[in-house]
Amino acid sequence: MLLIHCPYCQEDRPELEFQHAGEAHIVRPSDIASIDDAAFEQMFFLRENPKGLAYERWRHIHGCGRFFNAVRDTVSDRFLTTYKAGEPRPDAAALAGKTPPGKKGAAK
Repeated sequence: MLLIHCPYCQEDRPELEFQHAGEAHIVRPSDIASIDDAAFEQMFFLRENPKGLAYERWRHIHGCGRFFNAVRDTVSDRFLTTYKAGEPRPDAAALAGKTPPGKKGAAK
Protein backbone atom coordinates (compact mmCIF):
# COMPACT_ATOMS: atom_id res chain seq x y z
CA MET A 1 0.00 0.00 0.00
CA LEU A 2 1.19 3.49 -0.82
CA LEU A 3 1.99 5.62 2.22
CA ILE A 4 1.66 9.41 2.11
CA HIS A 5 3.30 11.73 4.64
CA CYS A 6 0.94 14.38 6.06
CA PRO A 7 3.00 17.49 6.86
CA TYR A 8 0.45 18.57 9.49
CA CYS A 9 0.01 15.25 11.33
CA GLN A 10 3.74 14.52 10.86
CA GLU A 11 3.19 10.85 10.06
CA ASP A 12 2.90 8.46 7.13
CA ARG A 13 -0.65 7.26 6.53
CA PRO A 14 -2.23 4.88 3.96
CA GLU A 15 -3.30 6.39 0.66
CA LEU A 16 -6.96 5.57 1.44
CA GLU A 17 -6.96 8.45 3.94
CA PHE A 18 -6.19 11.02 1.25
CA GLN A 19 -7.91 12.61 -1.73
CA HIS A 20 -6.13 14.06 -4.74
CA ALA A 21 -7.18 17.68 -5.28
CA GLY A 22 -5.49 18.59 -8.56
CA GLU A 23 -2.49 20.61 -9.60
CA ALA A 24 -0.75 22.77 -7.00
CA HIS A 25 0.35 26.40 -7.28
CA ILE A 26 -2.33 27.54 -9.72
CA VAL A 27 -2.52 31.32 -9.97
CA ARG A 28 -6.11 32.45 -10.24
CA PRO A 29 -7.10 35.89 -11.58
CA SER A 30 -8.07 38.50 -8.99
CA ASP A 31 -11.12 39.58 -11.05
CA ILE A 32 -12.44 36.44 -12.71
CA ALA A 33 -15.43 38.28 -14.21
CA SER A 34 -13.14 40.38 -16.40
CA ILE A 35 -11.34 37.54 -18.24
CA ASP A 36 -12.45 36.26 -21.64
CA ASP A 37 -13.70 32.71 -22.31
CA ALA A 38 -10.36 31.42 -23.61
CA ALA A 39 -8.51 32.66 -20.51
CA PHE A 40 -11.23 31.16 -18.28
CA GLU A 41 -10.94 27.81 -20.06
CA GLN A 42 -7.15 27.85 -19.62
CA MET A 43 -7.39 28.74 -15.91
CA PHE A 44 -10.31 26.47 -14.95
CA PHE A 45 -10.09 23.35 -17.13
CA LEU A 46 -6.60 22.89 -18.57
CA ARG A 47 -3.91 21.40 -16.36
CA GLU A 48 -0.38 20.13 -16.75
CA ASN A 49 0.01 16.37 -17.04
CA PRO A 50 3.77 15.88 -16.93
CA LYS A 51 5.68 12.64 -17.19
CA GLY A 52 8.01 12.89 -14.21
CA LEU A 53 7.70 15.35 -11.34
CA ALA A 54 4.25 16.76 -10.67
CA TYR A 55 3.33 19.36 -8.05
CA GLU A 56 -0.04 18.31 -6.64
CA ARG A 57 -2.53 19.33 -4.02
CA TRP A 58 -3.84 16.66 -1.63
CA ARG A 59 -6.28 16.56 1.28
CA HIS A 60 -6.02 14.34 4.35
CA ILE A 61 -9.76 13.63 4.40
CA HIS A 62 -9.71 10.84 7.02
CA GLY A 63 -7.23 12.58 9.29
CA CYS A 64 -6.68 16.26 9.99
CA GLY A 65 -8.78 17.29 6.97
CA ARG A 66 -6.21 19.84 5.80
CA PHE A 67 -4.93 20.53 2.30
CA PHE A 68 -1.23 20.20 1.56
CA ASN A 69 1.04 20.02 -1.47
CA ALA A 70 3.17 17.14 -2.67
CA VAL A 71 5.83 16.49 -5.28
CA ARG A 72 5.19 13.11 -6.88
CA ASP A 73 6.99 11.27 -9.66
CA THR A 74 4.22 10.21 -12.05
CA VAL A 75 6.40 7.45 -13.55
CA SER A 76 7.18 5.61 -10.30
CA ASP A 77 4.22 7.00 -8.27
CA ARG A 78 6.75 7.89 -5.55
CA PHE A 79 6.17 10.91 -3.32
CA LEU A 80 9.42 12.89 -3.11
CA THR A 81 8.18 15.37 -0.52
CA THR A 82 5.07 16.86 1.01
CA TYR A 83 4.76 20.38 2.37
CA LYS A 84 2.14 22.62 3.92
CA ALA A 85 -0.21 24.67 1.77
CA GLY A 86 1.09 28.20 1.30
CA GLU A 87 4.75 27.19 1.46
CA PRO A 88 6.85 27.91 -1.64
CA ARG A 89 7.26 25.31 -4.37
CA PRO A 90 10.43 23.26 -3.74
CA ASP A 91 13.18 23.22 -6.35
CA ALA A 92 12.95 20.07 -8.49
CA ALA A 93 16.74 19.77 -8.81
CA ALA A 94 17.10 19.75 -5.02
CA LEU A 95 14.65 16.85 -4.80
CA ALA A 96 16.59 14.55 -7.12
CA GLY A 97 17.71 11.52 -5.11
CA LYS A 98 15.91 12.71 -1.98
CA THR A 99 14.58 10.06 0.40
CA PRO A 100 10.81 10.51 0.89
CA PRO A 101 9.62 11.88 4.25
CA GLY A 102 9.43 9.34 7.06
CA LYS A 103 11.82 6.88 5.37
CA LYS A 104 15.45 6.11 6.11
CA GLY A 105 16.80 4.66 2.86
CA ALA A 106 14.63 3.05 0.19
CA ALA A 107 11.77 4.87 -1.50
CA LYS A 108 8.16 4.11 -0.73
